Amino acid sequence: MAERDKVLGVILAGGANRRFGSHKALARVGGETILERTIGALASAVGRCVIVANEPDPYRDAGLETRPDLMPGFGVLGGILTAVRWAEKEGQEAALVVGCDMPFLSPSLLLRLAQEADAASVVVPASEGPRGFEPLCASYGTETGDAIRRSLDAGERAIVSFFDEVPVRILDFETVRGFGDPASMFLNVNRPEDRDRAERFATRTPGNSPESMDGHHEAI
Repeated sequence: MAERDKVLGVILAGGANRRFGSHKALARVGGETILERTIGALASAVGRCVIVANEPDPYRDAGLETRPDLMPGFGVLGGILTAVRWAEKEGQEAALVVGCDMPFLSPSLLLRLAQEADAASVVVPASEGPRGFEPLCASYGTETGDAIRRSLDAGERAIVSFFDEVPVRILDFETVRGFGDPASMFLNVNRPEDRDRAERFATRTPGNSPESMDGHHEAI
């Protein structure tokens, strides 16, 4: 198995999109849908990309295999379990999981995460977000699946609910900054006004930082 084929690229698109009002992955930023931008970045790091979504029809034009959550109703953590089990079934070591609402993901950062991935660990990049790292741009090893399932069985929904049970490695902030401005790479489009900010940023001079997105990170 080639190095890039050891990791399955998984886009999580299972949210209800209540705050955005429509499927935010299909919103356009810089002339492309956010989903198209995400697929382009992720495909440069892994051999295969797939989508986890409970409503597959809106994403059929993407041409990627799409599956619903194994345990519907458990939010993002349920989507991560689905991603990990999918990778495990394919004989891969990890799932490189990204949200469907970050239009400026760095292909180089994703490649580094794929290179760092292993079956036993979670690998997350440091960020300026509320937790200090970005769990929706991270590698989840297939051996973490049982810990995730235990958290879900206990009624937990937070992504970090199982982190104490598995090895977690964080790419330090300076390393992450080497791949781009974290404020732009991890910019979330959760509301229509966020898309407008992203569109303004997409048309600005390359290298500039986007406007502050404080308060606009998805609650997990």
